[in-house]
Amino acid sequence: MTTVIAVTIYMVIQFSIGVWVARRIKSETDYLLAGRNLGPLLLTFSVFATWFGAETVVGSSGRAYASGVTFGNAEPFGYGLCLVLLGLVFAIPLWKRKMTTLADFFRDRFSVTTERVAAVILIPSSVVWGAAQIRAFGYVLDTTAGGIGTELAIGVAAAFTITYAMVGGLLVDAINDVLQGVMLAVGLVIVFVAVLPHIGGVDGVAGAFTNAERVHFVPTGENAWAVIERWAIPVAGSVLAAEIVGRVIAARTPQVARSATLMGAALYVGVGLIPLAIGLVGPAVMPAIGNEEQILPQIARTVLPTALYAVFAGALISAILTTVDSTLLVASGLLSHNLIVPLARIEDERRKVLIARAGVATFGVIAYFLARHAEGILDLVEQASALGSAGVLVTISFGLFTPWGGARAAMASLVGGLVVYVAATFGGAPTPFLLSLAAALLAYLVTAPTERPLAPSGLPADRAA
Repeated sequence: MTTVIAVTIYMVIQFSIGVWVARRIKSETDYLLAGRNLGPLLLTFSVFATWFGAETVVGSSGRAYASGVTFGNAEPFGYGLCLVLLGLVFAIPLWKRKMTTLADFFRDRFSVTTERVAAVILIPSSVVWGAAQIRAFGYVLDTTAGGIGTELAIGVAAAFTITYAMVGGLLVDAINDVLQGVMLAVGLVIVFVAVLPHIGGVDGVAGAFTNAERVHFVPTGENAWAVIERWAIPVAGSVLAAEIVGRVIAARTPQVARSATLMGAALYVGVGLIPLAIGLVGPAVMPAIGNEEQILPQIARTVLPTALYAVFAGALISAILTTVDSTLLVASGLLSHNLIVPLARIEDERRKVLIARAGVATFGVIAYFLARHAEGILDLVEQASALGSAGVLVTISFGLFTPWGGARAAMASLVGGLVVYVAATFGGAPTPFLLSLAAALLAYLVTAPTERPLAPSGLPADRAA
């Protein structure tokens, strides 16, 4: 009961900060982009906290517990590499576009129709990722409350996260991310140190990492293409994820956008190794568990005294909250800013914010039902990273750095990549994302020569003249 009370107080504090900061929200830009004024500290922790969600803590530890660690485990290195690529290649060019959402790029570079198609493609990915976070939130609540049941816990988690996301917006996330990031890192270190006596100290950790049955370079029973697919999804599929791009374009300057993304990547990988290690040594602490994705909260509850477990549970909930908040904000922003507001020709800023908040509630409910029926957290995250992202990567890469290709090429790449991914997934293809990436690239290359090249202004050459 003490732990439940402590976690409840922590959640109330989080919500109270959201209500307090919400008074500063006057416009759509304030709600979705924190007024484009995030400095190095806020943005570094915001990048880290956005990426450091359920899949990093709960999902990766569960996979390491169940099957060990191999080169096929892309988490946390794959998503960390994705952030490095974003910082080095895309951060500054994207910031200079002065976008409100990622779909704005497709309007400015290609056409309004392309913008709307891109928004429709991007929204499901964000909602599915949000579902993964809600499911993980439910696991933590279930463990903390002493087994209230996963179904009820997921329902409570969904209700709280929807309300939290509706109230605050990106500025609340950024402010809370600093506290959340520090507490989560400290909480994971505390759990890892507390585990050591149960596994024979440092020697036990070394033994776990040198156990050939649990740690091996080449994944057992998987070919090279399967491993490439597993790495391509977090790196190529997530480098232009709308959630993390939303952080980058909210930076105060382009230099902050790049440096904070790179610092966030380093923090992400460093802290992300801790749950991986805990999952690897987990069988020595808990030889049998009903659901491997509950291994980290279960171990924490076992090895920590009540007060420290309350700190850990609160920090873990915070990490999940900031990620699910990001996903719901992005999905809602795409719906409101790129679809409803322009189609309805709404100009009043307060109405724009109201519509965005309504979108958060709608997508939160959808994410709740997905969370209830999902097979697992990592499965949801991989689906979110791969769904429609091939066409987004190809189109933005060509559109951002070359004058080659127009609206038809963009549409062919976006739709072609999505259709091939869905068909390959349901058809049982072993590498659906790689197939969708090849299809998106081929569609752009085949269609682009039929269109007029663009001048540096972004207009067709004859119109620019």
